[in-house]
Amino acid sequence: MWYAVQVETGREDASRDLIEQAARAAGLEGAFEELFVPKRRTLSKRSGELVEGEEPLFPGYLIAVAKPRDAEGVAAALRRAPRFARLLAYDGVFTPLAADEVAWICAFARREGPRRVVDMSEGHVEGGRVVVTSGPLVGREGLIRKIDRRKRTAYLRLRICGREVETKVGLSLVRKKG
Repeated sequence: MWYAVQVETGREDASRDLIEQAARAAGLEGAFEELFVPKRRTLSKRSGELVEGEEPLFPGYLIAVAKPRDAEGVAAALRRAPRFARLLAYDGVFTPLAADEVAWICAFARREGPRRVVDMSEGHVEGGRVVVTSGPLVGREGLIRKIDRRKRTAYLRLRICGREVETKVGLSLVRKKG
């Protein structure tokens, strides 16, 4: 099962490391099959040069993958972490991500060792519509709600943990047609 873990915004990587250390110290290293910060690649201009970087896909959240029976062990590991971290729950029951939410993360975020990263997409505008030619957004243009050409960013609206959230992914529009 995949679970969303709420942590301090801006401290996602540090929180992940502290949670893993706390789990090892408590003998709970098997609680997580995977613990990762979903990231997105960015492309920005600094001093006139394009610089590649990464940012959290869902600021303030990690994803913990665990067996259903290990949810309590995961929660125990989170309680031992020296920073704020909690599994999202509804009425005291830990709520796993829905199958379509997991499928979305798997389809978009490519696994790179212990990390999962959403690559940049490329496309162009044709007749007032965005056409994505490469990257994870190919064929998924309908998810795009807004584009910031200057920041090379597409804003997507998704359901995660039963809530509508807006997230950003990299989209470089290389030219206009028509």
